[in-house]
Amino acid sequence: MPPSQRNLTPRQREFFEYLQQRLSHGRGAPSLRTAAGELGISHTAVASLLQSLEKKGWIRREGRYSRTLALLNAAAPEIAAANGRTVPIIGRVAAGLPLYAQQEWAGTVLVDPAVYRGEQLFALRVQGDSMRDVGILDGDLALCEPRQFAANGEIVVALINSEEATVKRFFYRGDHIELKPENDRYPVMTYGLGEVLIQGKVIGIQRGPEQMAAL
Repeated sequence: MPPSQRNLTPRQREFFEYLQQRLSHGRGAPSLRTAAGELGISHTAVASLLQSLEKKGWIRREGRYSRTLALLNAAAPEIAAANGRTVPIIGRVAAGLPLYAQQEWAGTVLVDPAVYRGEQLFALRVQGDSMRDVGILDGDLALCEPRQFAANGEIVVALINSEEATVKRFFYRGDHIELKPENDRYPVMTYGLGEVLIQGKVIGIQRGPEQMAAL
């Protein structure tokens, strides 16, 4: 047994692996009823297991009854060894109206190491539909390669005025920068050279294992 799993009981370890499988397959965190039905245990037992995993630092939930759940880094080495590569999810990013860039860790996502080979990759949750026409949808995870530069036409994560992050197509126009959406409902965004910092290049999108694709 890996060292970091020794503080889990067999039932807690089995339940954690169940959560990890659901999240890695894009199915989301289960309700108490769903988990109880799929595992053949009571609602009370599911609630107790969730509470134990949270107390031991293996998961994080937002609110007592919230289904927003993240697997924490205690499990990352074991998951990576068994299933592939883990990439940290860093806050959220807007594709539409820019959203305040919250630089906080929000779990991990499993990716195919044969496809995603870059160093220090990170993922961001997309909000909005301004990149819809290139297949980047609301709720997707944008898989990114850290970059502080971009070539014209690349899809990037850009930090605007050190506060707002957005996913857009990048264009350098000599005296200004254009961040172009891929949805006719949204205008091209224009900024001064000092207003935009490139944070990374989007290299793939994950919506679920069957829909994950490199860009």
